[in-house]
Amino acid sequence: MKIGLTFDLRTDYIAQGYTLEETAEFDKESTIAGLEQAIQNAGHKTERIGNARSLMEKLLKGVKWDMVFNIAEGLYGAGRESLVPALLDSFRIPYVFSGPVTLGVALNKAFAKQIVRASGVNTPSFFVVSQLSDIEKINLEYPLFVKPVSEGTGKGIDPASLIKSPAELKKVCARLLSEFNQPVLVEEYLPGREFTVGVLGTGEEAYVPGAIEIITKQSREKIYTYENKENYADAVEYTAIKGEIFEECRQAALQAWKALDCLDGGRIDVKTDRHGKISFIEVNPLAGLNPISSDLPILCRLNAIPYQELIAAILKSAIKRHFKV
Repeated sequence: MKIGLTFDLRTDYIAQGYTLEETAEFDKESTIAGLEQAIQNAGHKTERIGNARSLMEKLLKGVKWDMVFNIAEGLYGAGRESLVPALLDSFRIPYVFSGPVTLGVALNKAFAKQIVRASGVNTPSFFVVSQLSDIEKINLEYPLFVKPVSEGTGKGIDPASLIKSPAELKKVCARLLSEFNQPVLVEEYLPGREFTVGVLGTGEEAYVPGAIEIITKQSREKIYTYENKENYADAVEYTAIKGEIFEECRQAALQAWKALDCLDGGRIDVKTDRHGKISFIEVNPLAGLNPISSDLPILCRLNAIPYQELIAAILKSAIKRHFKV
């Protein structure tokens, strides 16, 4: 099978003048090379397509692939992650991972929380601030936690995200509204242990290959910030979990995964609330796939699942969906 690869290479954007934080979700060359090698090892041919613009150019020239392995995040707008799968849908080209609707909903953390909460999964009470005057309508229990509603990789999250007073809330919301030009998600703070849960497969065949606890070493409040994610080797410790807590994480993750109609592979982030109950934070249906540093490969590795096996499982799910084999 000829499989094209769509991606956003971080160095390309940095060379154009974009900042490290603006490009935080984009991929390193080592990610593309590792993914390419794993797909080839699985018996397929690969072709690098690149970002959405490169994909458009090739599609208009009539270039075809049997399937596309999409990890392109996009740069701007609420539909940035939806662009590549929407283009591929319009040309009826099969692809790996979730479709444009799921990716668009998942990127907006408030939309995702509404769906997941309606499915019965515990999630903290929250409110969306679109303008500063919205703060007056908030009726949540302090402490609170705030972040941009549609960012990933910890962007916009730092120690100031933990809010203990109305004055702090107004100050931080004002900064985030200005800096990110999008609404701010305000939710009741979850003070307990934090986990990320891997999910592979689709629908009733989806399963959890493992989950890990995220332990931040340097932050007093134990917040998984953008800086921690960028410097994970020194700032974060990952530990595979087993037993009752794993089962609670597994059940919540699978329920959220199915409710959002996620496909093939990704991650669900959860944390224990003030009562010790597992609570949904967010979903990543377009999870990072760097063989060494991304959370999904890390959690698989800590659960004795090598990178090659991870990519093979993702491919198997996508091929079965599209080709009924």
